Amino acid sequence: MSNSLKQGFPRDITAGGLLKIDIAEGKEIHLEILVEPKEEMSGRAPSVLFRSDKQKELYEDEAAAHSVRHVLKNCAFPVTEVRLGERTSFEDGVLTVRKSLEAEAQGCNDLVKSAELDIIYPDKQHVYTNSMMDVQPIAVKKEGMLGEGTTFEMTGVYMMLTGTDEAGLQIADANVSNGIYEENVEFGRPGAPDRDAFIIRLNVTIQEGCGMERPGPLAAHQALDIITQELREVLKEKDASTAAAEREYLDVERQGALRILLVKEIMGQGAMHDNLILPDEPCGFLGGRPNVDLGNVPVLLRPNEVLDGGIHALTCITPDTKETSLHYWREPYLKRLASDPEIDLLGVLFVGSPQANTEKFYVSGRVGAIVEALNPDGCIVTTEGFGNNHIDFASHIEQIGSLGIPVVGCSYCGVQGALVVGNKYMDVMVDHCVTEHGNVEDILAKNTGTEETAIRAVALVKNKIVGEKIRQAERRYNPALIKDNEELAEEVYGHADPRYSCE
Repeated sequence: MSNSLKQGFPRDITAGGLLKIDIAEGKEIHLEILVEPKEEMSGRAPSVLFRSDKQKELYEDEAAAHSVRHVLKNCAFPVTEVRLGERTSFEDGVLTVRKSLEAEAQGCNDLVKSAELDIIYPDKQHVYTNSMMDVQPIAVKKEGMLGEGTTFEMTGVYMMLTGTDEAGLQIADANVSNGIYEENVEFGRPGAPDRDAFIIRLNVTIQEGCGMERPGPLAAHQALDIITQELREVLKEKDASTAAAEREYLDVERQGALRILLVKEIMGQGAMHDNLILPDEPCGFLGGRPNVDLGNVPVLLRPNEVLDGGIHALTCITPDTKETSLHYWREPYLKRLASDPEIDLLGVLFVGSPQANTEKFYVSGRVGAIVEALNPDGCIVTTEGFGNNHIDFASHIEQIGSLGIPVVGCSYCGVQGALVVGNKYMDVMVDHCVTEHGNVEDILAKNTGTEETAIRAVALVKNKIVGEKIRQAERRYNPALIKDNEELAEEVYGHADPRYSCE
């Protein structure tokens, strides 16, 4: 449905009755379309694309005929115990990690001066940790490329990277998450490890003075991947028939559904603000292209490429608002959109946030050009962190909104939301902040996007597309209002398909 056609619909189309369209030319064509009345919601925002149960069943049957573009199978292999030992193995749920891998990790880059492996156990989490630079799944491609074929994943265990420089400064020493592990992780977030999971931690020491320069953090991530790659190799030896569970992620073209594009702004200022795009292995290091080296221009990924570990996060500063590699592996906005039978998800457009303002507007202009070419019915734009990245975040929304395309923005705002540069198209926003006081906290993944914020964002973009009035929020941070909106959105729209859950 084109934007011009949608804008031509009368505002009372949802009131029910018979919609009549008379066309003056074309030999007096006369159309009559039966319109079902919308449900009364006691003053609450309606589910604008509501269908009865019978209609929903018919739609699901119809969906079976839709075009499946790509299929990704994920096979889960639970880990029940983790040990350090003389050789790496994975048998009967017991994962043994070769202790001597430390030396290989240290030797991978001259900037890495030491590397130490240990395990954080689910029942022994009151331990000190240096700043948590990233959390990653352990997964390997068994068949095919990222985004299709078969991926094996170890469940109940994650890789974690921590570290300092030789002078004892935390790597990326500003807004860091060092402290007691169980107190500095917001469990339950997509980007945070599960509370009952084993953590294979690599703590690195890099050359003094390199902690806030690009080569230093990159070397630390390279060292971690040495460890992870050997674990991938033993996982790949498993047979799919022995997996505890299987999931299929279908990239479906839903003809006639709302065409939605997800735009994700990621950090690209350099130093410890970077990401690797499309590595050879899920959330891997080798083969990934840094978005900084690509000029931060927008790169379109297929939905399943993202869910298969297509982004390796290198951003390790302001940990409560930044998205880890595990976050992208579980990306809540993508999962909500992909599981909605009323939405045809076009893909995920990743765009880096450069340091210089001139570059910000350059890449934002490319976002506008791509969106114009795709011509979606609506867009959701997200960003991580806060600060000067909000300059281009606002510009992305303006580029999209100026095309007449409904757009919803999602970001950490809180009481520091004044940092967000405003424009008239930023009229519908979703706040990632969950702290009572509205400020950032040095707690991993606390103020990031979740399944709850995704439900709100999808509800808002649907309402915006059909022209439903959305009441303006008060101009102050109010966590109670956010909670009310979450409950309302879940009541009307429900939870996502469990196949796409963030677990």
